Amino acid sequence: MNKLPKPYRLSEEIANAITHGIAAFLSIAGLVILITRAVLHAPEGETAYYVTAFSIFGFSMVFLYLMSTLYHSLLKTKAYSVFERLDHSAIYVLIAGTYTAYCLTALRGTVGWWIFGIIWGLAAAGISLYAVFGSKLRYISLFTYIGMGWIIVFAADPLKAVVSEDSWVLLLAGGIVYTVGAGVYALKKIKWTHPVWHLFVMGGTILHFFSILKSF
Repeated sequence: MNKLPKPYRLSEEIANAITHGIAAFLSIAGLVILITRAVLHAPEGETAYYVTAFSIFGFSMVFLYLMSTLYHSLLKTKAYSVFERLDHSAIYVLIAGTYTAYCLTALRGTVGWWIFGIIWGLAAAGISLYAVFGSKLRYISLFTYIGMGWIIVFAADPLKAVVSEDSWVLLLAGGIVYTVGAGVYALKKIKWTHPVWHLFVMGGTILHFFSILKSF
């Protein structure tokens, strides 16, 4: 059986599992809300785009928080290392899923499709590399997550022109919360920083959820 990773204590792992377990249930509710809004309020003739985009984002939320919950729940089991890879790979999925919610709806067009392709290409590469090298790439992946998250600055003007002001502010706020959280994650050897990082991730996701909800 695998030993509990040194930076973590049992009490911390319980907190890690509980925080993201709650987030997993909230994500399921969020998925339903987003799909319902897309079906009822999407611009005429664009319902399919909105339902698809919001579904991808919603499922990416559920996937990330479910994988994280299982990873932190299955300590000292053979499955632990497998879910460690799935947990970190799911971050790439959530980043790409978040971009999808904008690229296939408000930002759809040349810029939107370019960003969509680049982000999912980077996500696929990141997932593949982490699947092979695992935790050896932990800190490299951290910088990759941040870099991917802020690619949106290259489409700031066209996106601001098509989403509400509230949506834009919430999007930026979510990015800032994620980025600060990444700094907390880098301090993981300090007790209780990992559960705190989980709260930052949840905060960033909530802000982006409402940004997407208010984007049209």
